[in-house]
Amino acid sequence: MAKDTTFEVGFRRRREGKTNYRKRLELVKSKQHRLVVRLSGRYVLVQLIAFGKEGDKIAAQGNSRELEKFGWKAGKKNLPAAYLAGLLAGNRAKKSGIEKAILDIGFRTPVHGSRCFAALKGAVDAGIKVPFEAGALPSQERISGKHIEEFAKKIPAEEFGKKFSGYAGKNVDAKNLTSLFENAKKSILQEVKK
Repeated sequence: MAKDTTFEVGFRRRREGKTNYRKRLELVKSKQHRLVVRLSGRYVLVQLIAFGKEGDKIAAQGNSRELEKFGWKAGKKNLPAAYLAGLLAGNRAKKSGIEKAILDIGFRTPVHGSRCFAALKGAVDAGIKVPFEAGALPSQERISGKHIEEFAKKIPAEEFGKKFSGYAGKNVDAKNLTSLFENAKKSILQEVKK
């Protein structure tokens, strides 16, 4: 009968699939703030996090939930919302004196032109220096929501209510989304000047 075992139980967060410790160690060794982008089924969360011995400290953050007070009443999980959340977090980080960061998208597969890279573009436009490949960022048309606007213009009137029922409930005209985006962007940039 065996008395000792060589089996070791891994860290709980690794077993649950929440933390990749090898990747995290590389990010922590960089000694820079991490630009953390997390996407849920409803929102986009962008945080600038500093490593501390007692635990990570959030230096600045932007959440797509907050975008309504800046005039963005459309979807909270789409590409324009991701950009605006990144812009909001980046502006708050600049106010806090943060100049550089490194991107952390967690377990997400990096897909060029995705919401993670839209949030990165927002932070970069706010003035945070983050190393990235230029081809990874979505085009300015997609960031401003022009693709959603064009889709809304092509849909027949009888299907429009089904496809954009969430927009209709908030009195948002999907056919005029780019102007709504520009107004929200201006409001976020004005928050920095205050």
